[in-house]
Amino acid sequence: MTASSGRSTEGVTAHPKGAKPRPENPSFDLHALEERLGHRFARAELLTQALLHASAATRGDRGNERLEFLGDRVLGLIVAEALLVRFPGEREGAVARRHASLVSQPVLAHVAEAIGLGEFLTFAKGDRDAGAATNPAILADAIEAVIAAIYLDGGLEPARGFVLGQWEALIVEGSAPPSDPKTALQEWALARGLALPAYRVVKSEGPAHSPRFEVTVAIEGIAPAAGEGRSKRAAEKVAATVLLGAVQTLDSGAKRRRKRRG
Repeated sequence: MTASSGRSTEGVTAHPKGAKPRPENPSFDLHALEERLGHRFARAELLTQALLHASAATRGDRGNERLEFLGDRVLGLIVAEALLVRFPGEREGAVARRHASLVSQPVLAHVAEAIGLGEFLTFAKGDRDAGAATNPAILADAIEAVIAAIYLDGGLEPARGFVLGQWEALIVEGSAPPSDPKTALQEWALARGLALPAYRVVKSEGPAHSPRFEVTVAIEGIAPAAGEGRSKRAAEKVAATVLLGAVQTLDSGAKRRRKRRG
């Protein structure tokens, strides 16, 4: 487990006075989470702030949103460096597709779920019962906030250690770069003579420095899918990924039924 180097946290709110209690986390244990993260915090308030959802923040505080903003950049840097080292002969476009996939909401949520991050998050009363602790968008934001907290507390090396420890298995040597989900979904529709996928922004919220968009995508005859992101493009990619998974599941089911009939 790494120890903190006491990095400056100027400009980052850390557990303001009067922060709401954890009525839905009676067994909350920072040390247990530190064990999972592999980092012992010198400033535990940074980790506490990273776990604070905006719904439970006091007036004038946005919970973990500022840390999420920083963590997105720290994660992006570490993953980009790892990909350049792992795939030294690959062209920039292919590396960019790998990078986009590895820092996407589904992957972030997967990592958060793997370490059980949801059980440590602080929400407004009732949100946990409503499923907030398993919401992929919330988990994705929280894992980025935690990465920022590690970075601010200990510097880049502890943050790199955590990220590589969690993402190493996802960076698969010898695998083809993933295709853009929007392109793949479009190709699926065209191959079946269907109209192009239709995207629609259904929600836009959040502060200027950290906006959130919710987008739906629909294909004729298929139930629409939704995705969230910090930009319309990012939200469209998440929605496309969800719908692509759904149509591929439908295709697999159809193939199995044809085999049984044959």
